[in-house]
Amino acid sequence: MKMSLLQRVLLSWIFSLIFLIMLVLKLDSKINWNWFLIFLPVWTFDTVLLLLLIVRMAGRCKPELDPGAGEQSLRRRLWYLAALLLQLAFCLTLCSRLERLLDPWLSVVCAPLWVLLAGALLELGHSVFHLRR
Repeated sequence: MKMSLLQRVLLSWIFSLIFLIMLVLKLDSKINWNWFLIFLPVWTFDTVLLLLLIVRMAGRCKPELDPGAGEQSLRRRLWYLAALLLQLAFCLTLCSRLERLLDPWLSVVCAPLWVLLAGALLELGHSVFHLRR
């Protein structure tokens, strides 16, 4: 189950476009849908990415593979998994606050996003300095 780069880009554009259209309609009060329904394209795209990531990570567990050869790849895939879960946590807390199901502070809502951004900066810095060596 492998998607080409073009398929992934097209899929991300389609889901982003659907999400943005629904978000604009909600913010303009043209539709009166639940916020969880507005974020459905984001969660659908994340589910597809999560399934692809799990399949690739499970493929690395085959006994015929050399365990030392893919350590960097496995670490990166674990980071991708953590990033998806942080993004999911942010979307869920944001929707809960917008629907007034919970009333957490805005800093609590944004905490997963801040951790995600800090981790992305660390990953970027690590990959840049790793390439220089």
